[in-house]
Amino acid sequence: MKVVLLAGGFGTRISEESEYVPKPMIKIGGMPILWHIMKEYSYYGFNDFVICAGYKQHIVKEWFADYFLHTSDITFDFTEGNKMIVHDQHAEPWKVTVVNTGLYTMTGGRIKRIQKYIGNERFMMTYGDGVCDVDLRELLKFHESHGKMATLTSVIIEQQKGVLDIGGDNAVRSFREKNALDGSPINAGYMVFEPEIFDYIEGDDTVLERDSLVKLADMGQLMSYKHNGFWQCMDTKREKDLLEKIWENGEAPWKKWND
Repeated sequence: MKVVLLAGGFGTRISEESEYVPKPMIKIGGMPILWHIMKEYSYYGFNDFVICAGYKQHIVKEWFADYFLHTSDITFDFTEGNKMIVHDQHAEPWKVTVVNTGLYTMTGGRIKRIQKYIGNERFMMTYGDGVCDVDLRELLKFHESHGKMATLTSVIIEQQKGVLDIGGDNAVRSFREKNALDGSPINAGYMVFEPEIFDYIEGDDTVLERDSLVKLADMGQLMSYKHNGFWQCMDTKREKDLLEKIWENGEAPWKKWND
């Protein structure tokens, strides 16, 4: 099953870092947060990734092209014709497709642009700027059990993102933007979609959260997988520093893999 990662936005709220690299390439513990997210999925056996790039998309491509250089010891031997020797090679079991989905394309539009790489198959999707310790196998099992078109992972947190109204049967009854008075579950990403989702994305200007998911909620086709564990986005420098501190202290809940 393919995993789609949204990694094309400007990251204006963390411009101290995103001025130089796309937000998903900002490093936590010396590795891009995008890498952390991919390691989460890989731990559960999901290794086929489609990355929706945009802003500074060449940096994403170059980082994967040079992955050996980032993760291995290298000897450059200029005495034998500029020879390069890679030591202790470590290769992830990943297939990574990086797609330039445009500079100003909205979230839904980015997903629409990678439809040809998904085909008529179920797929997972999340944002390239947040980590979570959700059990992805259980998420998928929940999605398969209800037979609806889409599942998102919901968490309750003081910061409000997109606000969900979830019924007792776990159906998402409405989806709207935050306001200061809300204390409701929010959309944490980590979604599962049936391929019919593409029918509810019109084009580049479609905002997944404001357009497509609202339609699915109105149709009763959007379900919530409630997660009571850890989730943290990286919208600001403060949140980036928080994640860095958690990682440095060896307390990162999302790190389930072995080094």
